[in-house]
Amino acid sequence: MKTLLAALLCLPLFQEPPPKVDFVRDIQPVFKAACLKCHGSEKPKGQFRVDSRPQAMKGGVGGKAILPGNGAGSLLVRLLVSTDADERMPRKAEPLPKAQIDLLRAWIDQGAEWPDSAAGAAKAETHWAYVKPARPTPPASGISPIDAFIRVRLDREGLRPAPEAPKATLIRRVSLDLIGLPPGPKELDEFLADPAPDAYERLVDRLLASPHYGERWARPWLDLARYADTNGFNFDTRRTMWKYRDWVIDALNRDMPFDRFTIEQIAGDLLPAASIDQGRRQLAGSAFLALG
Repeated sequence: MKTLLAALLCLPLFQEPPPKVDFVRDIQPVFKAACLKCHGSEKPKGQFRVDSRPQAMKGGVGGKAILPGNGAGSLLVRLLVSTDADERMPRKAEPLPKAQIDLLRAWIDQGAEWPDSAAGAAKAETHWAYVKPARPTPPASGISPIDAFIRVRLDREGLRPAPEAPKATLIRRVSLDLIGLPPGPKELDEFLADPAPDAYERLVDRLLASPHYGERWARPWLDLARYADTNGFNFDTRRTMWKYRDWVIDALNRDMPFDRFTIEQIAGDLLPAASIDQGRRQLAGSAFLALG
């Protein structure tokens, strides 16, 4: 009895359930990479398909392959772990990694949930990145919505927010962040002497309206686009690229929407009424792509 009691005392009082397996994030990519070639909508082997939930749950000539709540007893899992080369899946290919098989088994054990938004395993638009985000309701507080969410998380973790920075630190931080330059002595003095409660908001608006804003934030994009004023390859001669640089700066300063920003770079020459006169607004972006 003492031995049994000691063993029971060593058991955890609460065992956390295994993490929830997400079909779109964890399972759909496995089906797409390893299964769709043979078990898609066109001539599926064994009449078994994994391109939709109804078809997958229906099974094939071998019977039901997925038994929600019973991963170990599901034919799908048994075929994935089989040591018989003639029946192991995927056929004539490397076996799935154990981690992926464990995910599939756990997904079935958890009920094999397959959301309606993931209508087909081959559809890229069902990826989480293509799901329209829903705007959450911020917690009730007297601070900004973003800070309200942060405060809730800090409270949950038992942490306290850092004290508000002094005004001299705030203006330096926001100036370096938005325009890439520190505030001048005159700007600093004016901000420190401004007692209005909206002084910081007006400072931010002024920095956003500065032409230096576009210059500061064009640099990361130009780096990603591999912008350069010289060829930089087997001969490093200069080339006329500044019009694209100025177009990016101008687009940021005019607060051009990102979809328009992308369209003008990919197909600015195909937009209605595109002309040389409108070069800075339409043709300069796609010209850089053509030069590449």
